[in-house]
Amino acid sequence: MPLTPEIRAFYAAPAMMTELGGHAGAVRALPVGVAEVSAAVQGLLIHQFWQEAYGVAPSPARAEQTHRRTAAAILEAVGAAPLRQARAPAERAVGVCRHFSVVAVAMLRAQGIAARARVGFATYLQPGLYLDHWVVEYWHEARGRWVLADAQIDAVQAAALKPDFDVLDVPRDRFVLAGDAWRQCRSGAADPARFGILDMWGLWFVAHNLLLDFAALNNMEMLPWDDWGPMVPPGEQPTPEQLVLFDRLADLTLDPDTRFAELRGLYREDALLPVPAQVFNAIRQRLEPV
Repeated sequence: MPLTPEIRAFYAAPAMMTELGGHAGAVRALPVGVAEVSAAVQGLLIHQFWQEAYGVAPSPARAEQTHRRTAAAILEAVGAAPLRQARAPAERAVGVCRHFSVVAVAMLRAQGIAARARVGFATYLQPGLYLDHWVVEYWHEARGRWVLADAQIDAVQAAALKPDFDVLDVPRDRFVLAGDAWRQCRSGAADPARFGILDMWGLWFVAHNLLLDFAALNNMEMLPWDDWGPMVPPGEQPTPEQLVLFDRLADLTLDPDTRFAELRGLYREDALLPVPAQVFNAIRQRLEPV
């Protein structure tokens, strides 16, 4: 279906996490397009768990950068040099897939391109597993559809992972949206124990990513370890009430354009789903202001 003016405007305008602040002018000076934006982001950020592949020794001090939520704050860590100038790996901002996606979305929106961050599970990071991951979904005018793009996978990572597809046009069976993962696990088509990351696996984690994806579709792209509202505690099974809620969120997040009004209405009107003024940072084990 064509992108309505309302939806285009919502996903082409900066929001709380994609506001660029003083970097907006520099971003507008970058070459236009998802390939160009992805290249720029890869020259400015480094993934926390890939640092050694670039010859960088991880440090606790630099790991603190992963807790920056806004695109403007993330870019503060790369200094004042022009954003088109790739930093040496040790001088890049440290983040995870979420940071690559949020900065790329912010840059695409600054260029007038409708884009949104999506949360789910990648099948191309570790064979046989569905690993927690974020990508960019942007509106491709020529094709008249949304396209998934992985702004994190540069030449170094591609050489190690050997993806058999264009990372700027990720097939939807290679990146499984959280809502699709939830449906597959609920129907018995997939094993929840294969969805997660590190020591966190199971249906509770799928639910966690589903709420993150719902929030991101409402322009609140939270940290992957932020907790609030109806999230299922780690290792626990969802209650019957939670199953009903997450079934609905899966339906909405898998059809966000057709059901845009419902998606936005539920986010605004529900007592627990909206991101509150404070969320619990599960890594730092403390409440933090959004």
